[in-house]
Amino acid sequence: MNEYDSNRIYDLVSTIGYEKTDFKKKANCLVLNTCHIREKATEKVYDEVGRIKKEFRNSKKPLVIISGCVAQAESEEMLKREPFIDIVVGPQSYHKINDLILNYYRESKKINLTDFDTVNKFDKLESIGHSVNKTSSYITIQEGCDKFCNFCVVPYTRGPEYSRPFNQIINEAETLVNNGAKEIVLLGQNVNAYNFTNTKMNFRLSHLLIALNKIKKLERIRFTTSHPKDMSEDLIKCYSECTKLMPFLHLPIQSGSNKILKLMNRKHTREYYLSIIKKLKEINNKIKFSSDFIVGYPEETEDDFNETLDLVNLVGFINSYSFIFSPRPGTPAMEKKLNNKNQNKERLNKLQNLLSNIQIQENKKFENKHCEVLVENKITNQNKFFGRNKHMTPVIFTSNNSKIGSITNVKIESSNRNTLFGSEINNKIEAA
Repeated sequence: MNEYDSNRIYDLVSTIGYEKTDFKKKANCLVLNTCHIREKATEKVYDEVGRIKKEFRNSKKPLVIISGCVAQAESEEMLKREPFIDIVVGPQSYHKINDLILNYYRESKKINLTDFDTVNKFDKLESIGHSVNKTSSYITIQEGCDKFCNFCVVPYTRGPEYSRPFNQIINEAETLVNNGAKEIVLLGQNVNAYNFTNTKMNFRLSHLLIALNKIKKLERIRFTTSHPKDMSEDLIKCYSECTKLMPFLHLPIQSGSNKILKLMNRKHTREYYLSIIKKLKEINNKIKFSSDFIVGYPEETEDDFNETLDLVNLVGFINSYSFIFSPRPGTPAMEKKLNNKNQNKERLNKLQNLLSNIQIQENKKFENKHCEVLVENKITNQNKFFGRNKHMTPVIFTSNNSKIGSITNVKIESSNRNTLFGSEINNKIEAA
């Protein structure tokens, strides 16, 4: 979502004369678009601003703008703590960035804008052209969160759930496809909570997927990130009916223990999560899963942790993100007593080793088989290309004339934990 927001910020500022530069020292405006989901995010912003100060010590100071969730969380404090920062703008207000810049140059006053103005943001963005022409392109369809997991800062930095108008999303998708996109990735903090109502009907994520599936030049559709509670029957059904919807789902569970899930306020159980996995596998036997895990959540015992390991073995995630619990300011979990650090590190290491071994074995299953790869780019100075298979796994393959944006068949010859390696082929062989 930050990549999507960053691209849209550029689309906005390009209308008042700004152009991208690959050379930081040549820039007269620097925008740091930030995320607050991980520990020490705020300090990383100040560290980066410190580096900018040093680089511009002997040259004209650039306009420095902090946008995104750290800006939302820190707000006025950023301007007080670091005088080098000129403008602070939250993720729901960045559509006003042009006015903020122009006002700053007119009045030479520091500006803080962190309103929740989601409706006007997307209305404004709809009127601005897209500069993105990537093979795989993002569209934010939903922002904010009403789940209030006890560890998560998103409801406080992104605000309540908001779903964009249905036609606005379809129009943006058609624009991106006309720009050359072959894959659309729908984004949201709770993307499967998408729920837009107009005078005619109530639109859910399933309606969007069905409509996108009809766009002729579009080859692939994905969405992320989902919440287990919003995996409705109509959405599950799309995995059999929408041919362009890829058989891969990122579905965070965070813990395999019902006790910890309750303490996290996740609003689902281990059993419910596994029932969703079962339904999806029954409706599409090609589907694979990835997830998120928090290790060392307050009050996690060895038994709780072992339940997480057991769930990992049951599902067989092909890719996952795992972290030690880090308390976020303003969240209920911030006040909880932390577990032993060394114990947390041991558990994380054990979990990551298990996840890694499963990932290695899953990738090995592709060896000596073929897979369909959407070609995203050519590797510089080599006759090799980069793309992804249907399950989002990176594929690097040799080819003399592969075309960016095409879907090609690749024979997989080797693999490691993260990547498949192979050669482009002309005739299909046994499919993985």
